[in-house]
Amino acid sequence: MMEYPCPLHLPKLLERSELEVAKEAVRVAAMAAAICFLVIAAFQVALALGAPLGRAAWGGAYDEQLPMGLRIASGVAAGVWVLATLIVLGRAGFRVVRLPYGVLRWGTWVLVGLLFVGALMNVASSSGWERFGWGPLALILVALCLFVALGAEPVSVSG
Repeated sequence: MMEYPCPLHLPKLLERSELEVAKEAVRVAAMAAAICFLVIAAFQVALALGAPLGRAAWGGAYDEQLPMGLRIASGVAAGVWVLATLIVLGRAGFRVVRLPYGVLRWGTWVLVGLLFVGALMNVASSSGWERFGWGPLALILVALCLFVALGAEPVSVSG
């Protein structure tokens, strides 16, 4: 004879399962965002090192190599994208580096806002790369970071 769980305990089992599924979805979204952030960081490093990709960045004003000032800015931007990676992963519960919970929580919301503004700027750009490449990618990142910000539960401080 097959045994079934007590019907009174079934809702608790379902809740736990739904919670685990939700946590996993948040972690997958954070990993997807992190991969995109690292791709953008690598692109910025390439620009900083002098790659002839000026058409695809900084408004598309330069056909080849960026001038030294924008190359330095791309180097700084690469660091910002790495920080964004650490924030979104930390918010989803990955222990990459130890950052205060407030930084993770508010940092994720700041990313949502900045990525949205960046998406608007890219879509309005005269550069086709920015309009049709970086703009849509930024909107995808807005959605992923928003999903992480809304779905992540507080990270325990005990570590």
